[in-house]
Amino acid sequence: MSDDLFAPRIPEEVANRRPLADRLRPRTLSEVTGQEHLTGEDGVLRRMIESGSLGSMIFWGPPGTGKTTVARLLSGEAGLAFEQISAIFSGVADLKKVFEAARLRRMDRRQTLLFVDEIHRFNRAQQDSFLPVMEDGTVILVGATTENPSFELNAALLSRARVLTFKSHDDESLEELLKRAETAEGKALPLTEDARASLLRMADGDGRAVLTLAEEVWRAAREKETFDTEGLTRIVQRRAPVYDKAQDGHYNLISALHKSVRGSDPDAALYYLARMFDAGEDPLYLGRRLVRMAVEDIGLADPQALVICNAAKDAYDYLGSPEGELALAQACVYLATAPKSNAVYTAFKAATLAAKQNGSLLPPKHILNAPTKLMKGEGYGEGYRYDHDEPDAFSGQDYFPEKMGRQTFYDPPERGFERDIRKRLEWWAKLRKERNQR
Repeated sequence: MSDDLFAPRIPEEVANRRPLADRLRPRTLSEVTGQEHLTGEDGVLRRMIESGSLGSMIFWGPPGTGKTTVARLLSGEAGLAFEQISAIFSGVADLKKVFEAARLRRMDRRQTLLFVDEIHRFNRAQQDSFLPVMEDGTVILVGATTENPSFELNAALLSRARVLTFKSHDDESLEELLKRAETAEGKALPLTEDARASLLRMADGDGRAVLTLAEEVWRAAREKETFDTEGLTRIVQRRAPVYDKAQDGHYNLISALHKSVRGSDPDAALYYLARMFDAGEDPLYLGRRLVRMAVEDIGLADPQALVICNAAKDAYDYLGSPEGELALAQACVYLATAPKSNAVYTAFKAATLAAKQNGSLLPPKHILNAPTKLMKGEGYGEGYRYDHDEPDAFSGQDYFPEKMGRQTFYDPPERGFERDIRKRLEWWAKLRKERNQR
């Protein structure tokens, strides 16, 4: 009996009521939605079960796509013992206990499917501890991760496990989940058509999230009340986009932004810039990336690109958010619509390679200063011609080390301002040839 006689009594049916997402968990692989490429009739996992041979696997995909559920169902349909641990809460001692229990089951001729959630959070040594029990068949490992396995998991572990990709739910599979929820609750969601579509967008491909949001709508709705999009936004706090500033989401979006700028698509570039702002990305990081795009992809085709990007970065420093974000958006559009050239970028890489390959070659003596008599006696500075005193302010001398010979690294295209630069280089090359210089 409770010590507090005056505590409110909670009805048993309420106390035992499980969350909607838990109540609607699939009971068979065929009930799993959104992952038909894995769980459908011709899916990879279905074929594994039919063959009677399961191997270790890594389930890679966003949150709420069914990785845990599929692993549990897989063990049941394959007749395996199911063990689940999380890399967040488990250490070496926990792993030893799980491995020992699996060995005992194996002695009774029953194999264990060990599901490891967030497996990428284990360090390298902990990941290596799985190798012996995978190799001798003590466990069939199924690891789940939201991060790219190529970057986060040991090569040795990956070589022993097949990576299966789980996809974000599309609108069709999220709608299927909502219909199942309405059937289970025995009532329709009190949302207008536009609000229902907005709820699907809020879920951001996460099946668990769409059911949680639906549950919140039912809790908030009064009798005969229907929410429009504005009402939905008011009662349900929108989930932050699936985006980790240190992981895949970050790199995927910055890659998309950079390539949209490079591809001269200002609309796509603005979209990805806005996505990153919305996800809470550091605006000064974006400012630095825009500067990089200016020098890498626009270069001297439009020398103003670098000036404008630096000005946008300074404007953000001065104005802060949200006004300063418009300056970065302006720079982004300028870059996307500017003529493109990676000629300087390519030339610098080639020059860097030449510098590494040719060692410490001495520049030609005629362009070296001779501050001492000894250096003058060695010929330093002898024969140097001051370009401003020459016709056309161009002497045509060779400035490369003699052992290296003349090189060409910079080849400007016939685009933007570099069209004029190319004409200058061709003019100087003509003068150099006329004046018998290499």
